[in-house]
Amino acid sequence: MKLDILAFGAHPDDVEISCGATLLKYTKEGKSIGIIDLTKGELGTRGSTEKRYEEANKAAVFLNLKIRENLNMGDGFIAHSKENKLKIIECIRKYQPELILANSVHDRHPDHAKGANLVAEASFLSGLRKIETESDGLPQEAYRPKMLLHYVQDYYLTPDVILDVSETGKEKIELIKCYGSQFYNPSSKEPKTPISGEEFFDYLEGRMLSLGRELGVKYGEAYTIDRTLGVKDLFFLK
Repeated sequence: MKLDILAFGAHPDDVEISCGATLLKYTKEGKSIGIIDLTKGELGTRGSTEKRYEEANKAAVFLNLKIRENLNMGDGFIAHSKENKLKIIECIRKYQPELILANSVHDRHPDHAKGANLVAEASFLSGLRKIETESDGLPQEAYRPKMLLHYVQDYYLTPDVILDVSETGKEKIELIKCYGSQFYNPSSKEPKTPISGEEFFDYLEGRMLSLGRELGVKYGEAYTIDRTLGVKDLFFLK
């Protein structure tokens, strides 16, 4: 199965929080999209591994994903290892995405930067023919995606790209609510976290409003990239 977009997240809900409006936008345009979670989020203060799986599957339905997989690399202990790079390479070669979205290169949770670096290196290595991998017992062909973008997470990073997500910004908040164990629930007895307050939804909308203002639109989502971007027509720049 070839995908248009393959998004990687260190934890279930990373992708939805940071670029959920982007995925909703492209889902509505008919793009084929998948998510790969690097860990189960098993060290999360709230919820359980089983609950996180249930919530991730609910979000997958909301997004109309073609695939969602979990590589189980160990929450809090993601290793920068050959084994983990090969797991990601196998996914990239299997789904041959045009575009990869990955974690922020610098953020509050150390798993985010670790995940960002792993996916970036694996994306490059996936194009090397002498690295041999298999899927379902069959050899895979080398493949390198056209572009990799890192979504901006908790820490604000100056974006290289802002995408207009005006049509799906509000819907993103409903998507995130699929993770009921992690976010605001007035009847929950679990410990409070930086994302469990009711104001967190206002923060997310405020971030999108601020980014959209830079483009002269309602909502935006931000990305960084480690190479120079090109455009065929300067009149398409906002």
